[in-house]
Amino acid sequence: WYIMSAMGFYPVSPSSGAYVLGSPAVDKATIRLPKGKSFTVNVQNNSPQNIYIQSVALNGQPYANSYLLHRDIVAGGTLELVMGPQPNRAFGTAQANRPKEVY
Repeated sequence: WYIMSAMGFYPVSPSSGAYVLGSPAVDKATIRLPKGKSFTVNVQNNSPQNIYIQSVALNGQPYANSYLLHRDIVAGGTLELVMGPQPNRAFGTAQANRPKEVY
């Protein structure tokens, strides 16, 4: 769990297939996947003071959800997190952007 948490996501309920986004401890990390795929997390403005997600992009597209799905990770791609010193109260707060049970 530490590795995932350090990358900025954590499986709060592992059986759900959803990973809640959080504050990463690293600026960049890559998971090597089968068939030559990879999933990379890039973090901008990462520092001890910048612990809040300002914005997220998944594969170059704005991403409003406060969670990732397991299928997003295993498909490969890039997650971009932009961090800041104050919470972005608009990010991931809509009901549709919160984690749900996924089966």
